[in-house]
Amino acid sequence: MTASHRKLGLAVAQMGPVNLADDRASVVNRLIEMMREAHSRKSDFVVFPELALTTFFPRYWMSMEDAEQRYFEAAMPNSAVQPLFDEARKLGIGFYLGYAELTPDGQRFNASILVDKSARIIGKYRKIHLPGHDDHKPDAPFQHLEKKYFNVGNETFGVWNVEQTKMGMCLCNDRRWPETWRVMSLQSAEVVVLGYNTPSQNIHWPEPVHLRMHHHLITLQASAYQNCVWAAAAAKCGYEDGHHMIGGSVIVAPTGEIVAQASTEDDEVITFNADLDLAAVFRKNVFDFARHRRPEHYQLIVDRVGPGEPLER
Repeated sequence: MTASHRKLGLAVAQMGPVNLADDRASVVNRLIEMMREAHSRKSDFVVFPELALTTFFPRYWMSMEDAEQRYFEAAMPNSAVQPLFDEARKLGIGFYLGYAELTPDGQRFNASILVDKSARIIGKYRKIHLPGHDDHKPDAPFQHLEKKYFNVGNETFGVWNVEQTKMGMCLCNDRRWPETWRVMSLQSAEVVVLGYNTPSQNIHWPEPVHLRMHHHLITLQASAYQNCVWAAAAAKCGYEDGHHMIGGSVIVAPTGEIVAQASTEDDEVITFNADLDLAAVFRKNVFDFARHRRPEHYQLIVDRVGPGEPLER
């Protein structure tokens, strides 16, 4: 990388369905194959989806003990996932991976990690904006039980130095909240990576199907532009045992433009050679936070969780 034109070969590895019958070994083999493809296209870093190692299990009601045994990782890496780390070290490529984390003291998180090209975990994030519900809804076509199976993340959004790039991460529903992006942008993030599992059907209200993809894309585009970052988002998608999730894995530039987008609902790798200095151009000429932000007028954002009465003037 030169000082004037720093480039990051960025890959997004979308995954097709992971069904209940699929074991960890077969899933990890799929991730390895896509990592190899990303490397063959000269990528430096590859983004895998949220809960990449299993089916999207929060759609099912089960005991906590059963969920922990079947779907959570008590260590990372572990014997099942170690081959992915070994391949990353062999190829010299970094990656982001989402999975269900079980801590030594029994806490459960929807987590993601940043791994550098030497296969060293350098950052971990635990999902903050958990969607769905924690009660059983027997009349719903499926459940969305992230609030049942996961604790709310216990640390704010972070930014880490990955391959000379300031990189932040989040997960799925986090992408819809402007605070997510702004906290990372205020830490000088240049790239934000994330994975998601987004059902095509909203069980809480009759949302038109086309809006699921529209809101996904417009959120990423607006957030990348307003925060002067590259955004790379990886879906797990298609029909998992009959339950459909949207695809639409993308790489978005700080201009808000989509520069690469998946065209299938299967395992698919998209890549782009991201000019990191493009973010600096927008920070200087469009969103110069230091010159133009007025946080003294934003206090209501942290004082209130939900809407309230207008402020007295």
